[in-house]
Amino acid sequence: MEGASPFYRNIPAQEFKDIADRILYEDNHLLIFNKRSGEIVQADKTQDECLGEKLKAFIAKRDSKPGAVFLGVVHRLDRPVSGAVIFAKSSKALERLNKAFREGQMHKTYWALVCAKPNPVEAELKHYLTRNEKQNKTYAWPAPKNGAKEARLKYKLIKETDRYFLLEVLLYTGRHHQIRCQLSTVGCVIKGDLKYGAPRSNPDGSICLHSRTIQFTHPVKKEQMTIVAPVVSDLFRKCLGGVC
Repeated sequence: MEGASPFYRNIPAQEFKDIADRILYEDNHLLIFNKRSGEIVQADKTQDECLGEKLKAFIAKRDSKPGAVFLGVVHRLDRPVSGAVIFAKSSKALERLNKAFREGQMHKTYWALVCAKPNPVEAELKHYLTRNEKQNKTYAWPAPKNGAKEARLKYKLIKETDRYFLLEVLLYTGRHHQIRCQLSTVGCVIKGDLKYGAPRSNPDGSICLHSRTIQFTHPVKKEQMTIVAPVVSDLFRKCLGGVC
């Protein structure tokens, strides 16, 4: 492939266009991408190609880079979850974005399509979560417990259909499977999420949880950023009754 880095695989034209179309924001310091359900952010035991490597190959081809491309993982989304995910294009940006996450300066809002109407329709949830590594599952407790981590979020009902209910979820903490676990604990299981009690899976293996917005201060420019990720799942859009 002319002008491409030898470090990465070739990307067919259709895949190249799909990746380009899902870049929500990019400059010299960071890249924000609209992840599909099923894509993995960082390499895991499955050895499936991860988004980090796919995006490196894309950048190498687009920019005709002769050497390795730097792209740091700032945060992750679970494999069945879709939406906005941030990558750093420089070590300086990576360090500053990691610090912002640690200090709670990143504000993330999710959309969750659930199978039951919440009561009340708007509330803050506080639980204490423990993680079972063997099951890859998190459990919620109403009171402090040895080894448990405090988890807080706020939800509100923003749309409903005859079968499903769309919640906007604001995360105050970032725990393993936090939204999935806390919503299921109050009877609002996310559509398709068999691990946390959904009656059936989605045909594509997804769960109807989407990282909708990220608000943060740019690590270099110091500007306030608000990034909105359109829903890319046809199933999710169909359940909502339209494009969103």
